[in-house]
Amino acid sequence: MKDPVISGLIRDPIRMVMTLRIIIGLGNPGDAYRGTRHNVGFETIDKLCYDFNIKLKNNRRFRAHVGEGHIGNAQVMLMKPQTYMNLSGQAAKSALDFYKLQPSEIIVVYDDVSLPVGDIRVREKGSAGGQKGMVDIIAKLATDEFPRVRIGVGEKPEGWDLADYVLSRFPKKEWDGMIQGVTKAGDAVGWILKNGTASAMNEFNRKLVSDA
Repeated sequence: MKDPVISGLIRDPIRMVMTLRIIIGLGNPGDAYRGTRHNVGFETIDKLCYDFNIKLKNNRRFRAHVGEGHIGNAQVMLMKPQTYMNLSGQAAKSALDFYKLQPSEIIVVYDDVSLPVGDIRVREKGSAGGQKGMVDIIAKLATDEFPRVRIGVGEKPEGWDLADYVLSRFPKKEWDGMIQGVTKAGDAVGWILKNGTASAMNEFNRKLVSDA
């Protein structure tokens, strides 16, 4: 049986390949990880699905939950890799290879412990900063030159193991900041699609929760 998402995207393969952008939110699958700091990338994809009426379906080819639709005038595929965080690059590379896209045509959204809860940063390229999902994506694509939106989840407290910290849930006092960060990340994705990454950097990188 044909994959319904892939079948939809290649109804007009020439047009789709020219216009498709893939938005990849990083996280870990399953209820055990829902609401953890490491899953704010998934939360951003869920918000974009809600805002733009896009439904995710399991895609075995890409080992991800994916959905097609439009954000503004841009044809997009939203993606939540189901390989667990450390193997996120498998989904990214499979999709790029299938649609013959360049790394610059993806946008990756993920958590960052170097930023306060709710702050975001938009970047055109750069290192993984120790984030394991990004480490794998950069390794699989053999480049770090692709847009990304980093969502602050707060610095690891002294005495905490980093893995335990990113897999912890936000306490109630941080919920508002977390929601604000996810909301701004979704807005930043839309801005990148419409105006480009450099413009999004100018618009969003100066707007900090900590300065509000």
